[in-house]
Amino acid sequence: MVVLLVLGVVSAAAWALTPSVADADQRVRDLAAERHSALLSDSVPARFETALLATEDSRFYRHHGIDILGMVRGGLGILGSRESGGSTLDKQLIKMMYFHGDHPLAGAPEQLMLGVKLDTTYSKSQILRMYADVTYFGHGFYGLQDASCGYLGVPPDRLSWSQATLLAGLPQAPSNYDPLTRPDLAASRQQHVIDRLVATGALTHQLATEISPAAWHLTTTPGCHD
Repeated sequence: MVVLLVLGVVSAAAWALTPSVADADQRVRDLAAERHSALLSDSVPARFETALLATEDSRFYRHHGIDILGMVRGGLGILGSRESGGSTLDKQLIKMMYFHGDHPLAGAPEQLMLGVKLDTTYSKSQILRMYADVTYFGHGFYGLQDASCGYLGVPPDRLSWSQATLLAGLPQAPSNYDPLTRPDLAASRQQHVIDRLVATGALTHQLATEISPAAWHLTTTPGCHD
């Protein structure tokens, strides 16, 4: 009982001391405005969402900003090192929007608490859209719309499975996996995404084998065309 009481007090204090996330959607718009080429999404297409979640946060729809199971599997605690805790989309989004550089609240506990706030304030579809709009895909492309049009010359809702799995793998290390400058590494990362789709049951093995790695059709004239 004492331990639970202490945890409750600590959690309440952390909740009170961390800022509100009510401005998250506006922050997305402000970041897009700063990056003149960034384009905002109306929604996140199913193929990209499925590939992204399989790779980055397979329990996205089952957690509330903190992936406890992922933390346990990693042998990490909430109050551990600065990088501890399950790397949920909520946490990644919080880092991109609120913790630029050496922010005074850049520790893992603060990020986790804000991730919970984000999950309780916005719907899952809103969180996905915000993530897609602010994440960096490499080669100067910020946001899914910008990356899809810039790399592939098609809007996100027209992505093939090969193209969607390529883009879903880029956020982890966008410069390393840049398909225009490091196609071999990009293809290797894409294969990891395909394997995760099978592992999570999002695609059957047979359907996954029909996705042609590196069949991206990269454009030499960035931009979306009808």
